[in-house]
Amino acid sequence: MAEYILTLFCPNRPGIVAAVANAIFEHGGNIRESQQFDDKESDSFFARIVLDHPEDRLDVTALRHALDRIAGWFGMTLSLRDAALRQKVMILASRSDHCLADILYRWRMGELPMEIVGIISNHPRETFRNVVLDDIPFHHLPVSKATKAEQEARIWTLVQETHADFVILARYMQVLSDDLAGKLAGRCVNIHHSFLPGFKGAKPYHQAYQRGVKIIGATAHFVTADLDEGPIIEQDVERISHADTPDDLVRVGRDIERRVLSRALRWLLQGRVLLAGSRTVVFRD
Repeated sequence: MAEYILTLFCPNRPGIVAAVANAIFEHGGNIRESQQFDDKESDSFFARIVLDHPEDRLDVTALRHALDRIAGWFGMTLSLRDAALRQKVMILASRSDHCLADILYRWRMGELPMEIVGIISNHPRETFRNVVLDDIPFHHLPVSKATKAEQEARIWTLVQETHADFVILARYMQVLSDDLAGKLAGRCVNIHHSFLPGFKGAKPYHQAYQRGVKIIGATAHFVTADLDEGPIIEQDVERISHADTPDDLVRVGRDIERRVLSRALRWLLQGRVLLAGSRTVVFRD
């Protein structure tokens, strides 16, 4: 039985749920799961609905037309997609390979149902000799201050040519330009090595050690032109003590980064993340 994922947001007003539910029913659909959120601060409405078609009675084309009409009435932005269609993901990585390796493992185990259309790195393929890359297209795009614009133009070309739905910065240690960040707005996710706001610059875990922090964490967020200020998708922390060394913090930090990024990616693939200005609405599973 095919499933479809419907996500929507619009200014909040009476009748939204009734209009959408009636359209689904009238076109043969069956709502299997529904989550909604009324944002009082912005007076906005967000929803995620999973529907199927018992006895193959759902007229998807007609339903799309009906939903488009409803979107016009309510000033709504919506998306309806077949849950079985795997979304395309481009991964960017630098020398640290722990997030890349974790994503590939979860992908092979079926935890992340997606199509990986390529891996881009500013380091050569040999850097990842401990990671099983198989036949995933690998693109070595070295970068320097003088060649940054040219390198980013090539990244953007690859994203367009592969029709990537999302770009994941799996510890890609290069700051994206305002231009590329703008082109990838709403579909590029970074993993940051602290519980934002946090220690910026080089050796964040060493900075944390010097300050005697008692928790460390990681943050997955959308990339924007404002460095590390994009809407946050997921965060996690772990407690540490005075006995932990900087190496201990790095080891614990790697574990947090892996799980935070993988959760954020899984929720993106499942249509659980909706942008709400500088924040996100995340319908967790």
